Amino acid sequence: MEQVAEEAPVSKRTLYAHFRTKNELVIAHLQGLARSGATLEGVLAREDVPARERLRRLFEQPARDAAPVRGCPFIDAAAEFPDPESAVHSYAREQKLRMVDLIAALPAELGCREPLALAEQLATLADGAAGRAMVLDDPDYGRHARAAADILLDHALPGDGRV
Repeated sequence: MEQVAEEAPVSKRTLYAHFRTKNELVIAHLQGLARSGATLEGVLAREDVPARERLRRLFEQPARDAAPVRGCPFIDAAAEFPDPESAVHSYAREQKLRMVDLIAALPAELGCREPLALAEQLATLADGAAGRAMVLDDPDYGRHARAAADILLDHALPGDGRV
C-alpha cells in the first residue's frame, strides 16, 4: 500500500479512506477489469460474433499499447496472494470458475455433448497461452493454443461446428 500511495495521484489519506487494505485495492482493480469488458469475459459476451469464433478469440491478447504483455490478471493476482483462503485468491478462483461456465455455454449452444469438459480444456489452453505470452512478451503467442483449440472444437462439435 505504501508503494501505491507513493504512485497514486491522491493523498495517502484519500487512498486509505477508499481502501483499508491491499486486498481491498486489488479486488477493486480486478472487479473494475471484469466490468470493463477488457477481459476474456468481454470476448465471450459478444453476441455479434459467432459462438465458435468467440471461443477462438479466447487466445488473443487484449489490445494494448506497446506495454509488455501482462497475461491473465486473475492468475497474476492469485500468484501474488497464494493463500487459497485470502480474499484476493478467492475472488480470482471465482472468476476462473465463472469463466469456465461462460465458455461452456458456447459449445452447448453449438451442440457439444460434453460442453463442460471442452470448456475446461479451452480454459486451460487460454490460461497457458496467457502465461507463456507474458513470459515471452509475445502478444500473438495464443496462435499456438488457438491451433490446438481448433482441433478440440473440430473433434467435439457436431458437423463443422460453425453455427
